[in-house]
Amino acid sequence: MEILKTEKLSKTYGEGETKVQALKDVSFSVFKGEFISIVGPSGSGKSTLLNLLGALDFPTSGKVFLDGRDIFLMQEEELAVFRRRNIGFIFQAYNLVPELNVAENITLPLLLDYKKPDARYIDELLDILGLAERRHHLPSQLSGGQQQRVAIGRALAARPAIILADEPTGNLDTKNSRDVINLMKLSVDRYNQTLLMITHNQNYASYADRVFNVEDGVLTELGGAGR
Repeated sequence: MEILKTEKLSKTYGEGETKVQALKDVSFSVFKGEFISIVGPSGSGKSTLLNLLGALDFPTSGKVFLDGRDIFLMQEEELAVFRRRNIGFIFQAYNLVPELNVAENITLPLLLDYKKPDARYIDELLDILGLAERRHHLPSQLSGGQQQRVAIGRALAARPAIILADEPTGNLDTKNSRDVINLMKLSVDRYNQTLLMITHNQNYASYADRVFNVEDGVLTELGGAGR
């Protein structure tokens, strides 16, 4: 089942001599349950692509379909609700609320949507993420690796259509980075979650079903196991 599709997605910044084409006619599809990694040099357009897929920015031209919906046809308020319910984000910076404990940070997206968290599912997430004994700890009481695990739990809590991860291991040491990648891979396998991850690390990229490269705004598929 196709969960994400882009059609000739382009993004241009500036005009005249300062004009920069960050993305050029990007078209590709992602299927439910796929783990996609996106690699490429700094400034190649990877983060621009992720921001467009997550409706955090608007394209100059082209379309993004998520779960069958043309997301850029939605009005601002409708898009904000759709994004909250259907897209999970994991960033290099953990972006946790410092006054909330682990469990509260994980369930925050649900509470913002006036939904009652599924206690059994949240307990299962805490256990899988190795956070069961830390559920009442504040972010300041956690290591960087633990904070990123909370961010993964928060992204999974609402069972979104897709999760977008932008350099999720960027602030972590090798061991914690490996743990985080393994946990994200587990979320794909266990919950049939769909995940797109930007990474500079070719080894971590190889965990994915398919690998895409972005260079000078152009997307190419490098291959992978596929589904």
